[in-house]
Amino acid sequence: MYLLIRTVPVALAAMMMAPAAAAPPPPLWETVDNVVADTADDLAVTVRDRYIYVSVPRSTDVKLFTILGQPIARATLPAGTSRFKVSARGIYILKAGSITKRITI
Repeated sequence: MYLLIRTVPVALAAMMMAPAAAAPPPPLWETVDNVVADTADDLAVTVRDRYIYVSVPRSTDVKLFTILGQPIARATLPAGTSRFKVSARGIYILKAGSITKRITI
C-alpha cells in the first residue's frame, strides 16, 4: 500500500498559517477649534478641501452616512469645530442630534 502525500509550496503554506491582516482603524473626527461661536443655529457645516467642518455649541452625537445610507463615521463631538476628511467626492448625510444636513463634496 502506498501513501500519496502532496507537498505545498513553502510560500503558500506560510500564507495559509499567517493571521489575517487587521482592518484599518475607522476614520476619526479631528478637533480644530474649541472656541464656540455665538450663532443662532445649533449646527454649522462647511466643506473645504475634502474636509467636512462641523461647529456645535455643545457636545453632540454626530453620524455621517453615504447617500446610500452606509455609515462612514460616528462620534460625540466636543463643543467647538471639528473636521472629518472624506476619501471620495459625493453626497453625504450628516446627522447631529436631531438635525440632518445634506452635504455635497
